Amino acid sequence: MKTQTPAGSPAVQTRRLWLLLTAAGLLLSLMSGTGAGAQALPAASRTSGASGTEASPERQQMLGHDQRIILIDAGHGGIDGGTSHGSILEKDITLEISRRLFLLLRSDGFDAILNRTGDYAPSDENRWLRSSSRHMKDLAQRKELAETLPANLVVSIHINWAPSPAKQGPLVLYRQEGRSFLLAKSIQDQLNQLYSVKTAPTAGKPFYLLNKITATTVIVEAGFISSPSDRSRLCSPKGQEEIAEAIAGGIAAYLMEV
Repeated sequence: MKTQTPAGSPAVQTRRLWLLLTAAGLLLSLMSGTGAGAQALPAASRTSGASGTEASPERQQMLGHDQRIILIDAGHGGIDGGTSHGSILEKDITLEISRRLFLLLRSDGFDAILNRTGDYAPSDENRWLRSSSRHMKDLAQRKELAETLPANLVVSIHINWAPSPAKQGPLVLYRQEGRSFLLAKSIQDQLNQLYSVKTAPTAGKPFYLLNKITATTVIVEAGFISSPSDRSRLCSPKGQEEIAEAIAGGIAAYLMEV
């Protein structure tokens, strides 16, 4: 039986301070282009959103930019490569899409934070959870960052896989709760347009992040690495930018409705 550290203990307070400092450092390093593993994107991507223009102050106020923190969770990383196809690893694709999504949201005036900026696992930073499971330490670190910020929205980026190469297209998973469903549907609608499909978002009952994070949370499976057509999109800079733009559009549409 594992012991739990009291919520108000010095250890917990120190952990929360560490996470806040980590989040602040991630944000500053990305904005300055010096984040670990960060690669420069084209100037247009850094200075304009999906529409190619800066968000107006009126639109920023309407969307409540100054009151909402969006945490982008780049799936896997480090020793955890995620799913794969030959030498193509999920962790690399999720990072590229997440970085582009971060830049699009920031250029549109949102308070966005990216939980990893390079090829490392969040579990590497988890020195507080008494568990021998690297996977549990990874998930717990992602949850703790979301709660400590505190994030209003969490969008976790992943890549799907299926035994059949015919299985393709995006899928957004939601917690069985109204806001999570609305966010998932909004992002799914945008991705469906990009992929020319009519997929419905799906409840992701067994997923830790959907069950444990307080904020409105969704998991975006951006496509199937096992599908030749999806893989072509997922692995190209143009395709990654299009996926990021679709997700950003879905987030903005959701925030205009709630």
